[in-house]
Amino acid sequence: MKTNRVYVDTSVYGGILDEEFRSASLKFFELIKSGRFQVVTSSIVEKEIQPAPPAIRHLFDDILSIAELVPVSQEAIGLRNFYLKHEIITSRWADDALHVALATISDCPMIISWNFTHIVHFDKIPLYNAVNLMKGYKQIAIYSPLEVI
Repeated sequence: MKTNRVYVDTSVYGGILDEEFRSASLKFFELIKSGRFQVVTSSIVEKEIQPAPPAIRHLFDDILSIAELVPVSQEAIGLRNFYLKHEIITSRWADDALHVALATISDCPMIISWNFTHIVHFDKIPLYNAVNLMKGYKQIAIYSPLEVI
């Protein structure tokens, strides 16, 4: 079975405590632990997890032991700024665009998120990919955990 490299944003960890997303989130993390997915995460996820309930922090720490942690680089900030310049989302939600940028520059074929407003959205996905192509990056597949389990 091929291991897929995936960037996992903060919402997926939080999904374990959400009644609607709990089952799919837990199944997704089981697949990670079984080796189906190679997780890439970032210092921005780590920062966003800090105020979360203990169960979410514990899961993140557990996954972090097998994940690749990428820093927020100037390259990622530059790509995020292009997403904002092209009005994919507003600067109020810049960290959501930063997740997509970090996944893109980390050469992840996929980003996994429960964020249906700013990331996993049928209007936004082609726009993120258009900017990626314009800036010389690969397109990225954007899915919810439910779509990959």
